[in-house]
Amino acid sequence: MRNKRVSHTADYAAEGVASPPVTLGGARSTVDVPMLKDNELIGVLSIYRQEVRPFTDKQIELVRNFAAQAVIAIENARLLNELRQRTADLSESLEQQTATSEVLKVISSSPGELTPVFRTMLENAVRICEARFGDLFLHEGEGFRNVAQQGPQSKQRELWKQQPFLDLREAHPGLPLSRVAETKGIVQLADVSTEDGYRDRGARFVALVESAGARTVLGVPMLKNDELIGAIIIYRTEVRPFTDKQIDLVKNFAAQAVIAIENARLLKMV
Repeated sequence: MRNKRVSHTADYAAEGVASPPVTLGGARSTVDVPMLKDNELIGVLSIYRQEVRPFTDKQIELVRNFAAQAVIAIENARLLNELRQRTADLSESLEQQTATSEVLKVISSSPGELTPVFRTMLENAVRICEARFGDLFLHEGEGFRNVAQQGPQSKQRELWKQQPFLDLREAHPGLPLSRVAETKGIVQLADVSTEDGYRDRGARFVALVESAGARTVLGVPMLKNDELIGAIIIYRTEVRPFTDKQIDLVKNFAAQAVIAIENARLLKMV
């Protein structure tokens, strides 16, 4: 509909065009009405008769009204979707601010006490990022020590309780912690069950996949002046990558954790 105007054909077959309305539907008299928004073509409303009987002006006007109503409905749906998205964004932002506030309250109410701070951070990170479980680690020497856990019990959870320290020299290089230590950057594994470490039947990988049911994994380093202080690792039990906003949230928690650790260190010096 190049001219964006109503097209009314008394006998479509007489036009000599073997189009689908003619060959499949037996269309003869037709009306095509453009759906316009600010002179922009949004769509077309077409109706057909199988006999040669032109549509009246009133009938064409009625179709034009329906076309206008369709454009309004489309615009209303667009505006409603935008409103829903804004509401969702505001809710997400409020939830993140509330979580940050909770962590700050714990820090201020327990000066020098890191365990409740780590637990609160991890709990909020897992919940808001729609993960299933998570761990918070501190970097010690050649490895990491698990200092906080969040989520249901599993063999993977028990393994960390029995062996809270992981020596990276003895660990599979494909582990999320190993990759965080190597890169000092964000590590996201779309599906840990497809990793070499699981195919190699590494103990940590097997426990992670078969016992805890982990699939998508996110690892975020805790850094102070490019020095690796620790890491936050959260897990989903389905293949669903974490969004940029969720990654930024965990990065904020990691930064808070580093500040809390430094505050605790300074308090011990007083």
